[in-house]
Amino acid sequence: MAEKQAHLNGAYYGPSIPSATRNYHRPGRGSGCGCGCCLLKLLFNIIVTAVVVIGLAVLIFWLIFRPNKIKFHVTDVSLTEFNLTTNNTLNYNLAVNMTVRNPNKKIGIYYDRIEARAYYEDQRFATQTLTPFYQGHKNTSFLNPVFSGQQFVSLGADETSVFNEERTSGIYSIDVKLYLRIRFKVSRVKTGRFTPKISCDLKVTLSSANGSLAGVPETTRCGWDF
Repeated sequence: MAEKQAHLNGAYYGPSIPSATRNYHRPGRGSGCGCGCCLLKLLFNIIVTAVVVIGLAVLIFWLIFRPNKIKFHVTDVSLTEFNLTTNNTLNYNLAVNMTVRNPNKKIGIYYDRIEARAYYEDQRFATQTLTPFYQGHKNTSFLNPVFSGQQFVSLGADETSVFNEERTSGIYSIDVKLYLRIRFKVSRVKTGRFTPKISCDLKVTLSSANGSLAGVPETTRCGWDF
């Protein structure tokens, strides 16, 4: 027995022993979500949640209060002077009567600023600032801007030709616009400020007395533009 062991010389002749596997882990290269990805997912979830909450709030508000658009109408207009001189100075005297109807039962409106502007061929020739006011529920208010004076207007050849045609017919295309700064009041809560624009496209007959809207019904509805 001793002789056999001497021949082995301490060597091992059995099956090979596999070497130990080394696991190298490099930070940031593993599977899963890194910090940047997690932040983006969190931000996305916050945005989606905010959109859903705001949408539900708007829906609930609409179901409770059923808001209706404020209605602006021009009911009467007077144009007693509208003359363009050779140096493109416009002499004008224009008075407009308007109604503002709030059809809402539970919403009031603060008109913090009302600026009325008059345009001819996209050229503004007059501006008037009207008195601010509060309009209650289901209420009709009245606005009476008056434009009188003279103003240089930059009319090209085409616009001057249009003016000469309208002077012959006695009917002028004049735009009156209201630039508003308003707030809404719901119960005791007041909203932030909104700045809509109201546009009234008029066909006005030149006369020495109070005129009416030519070629259209006596009352003309104005459009909203946010």
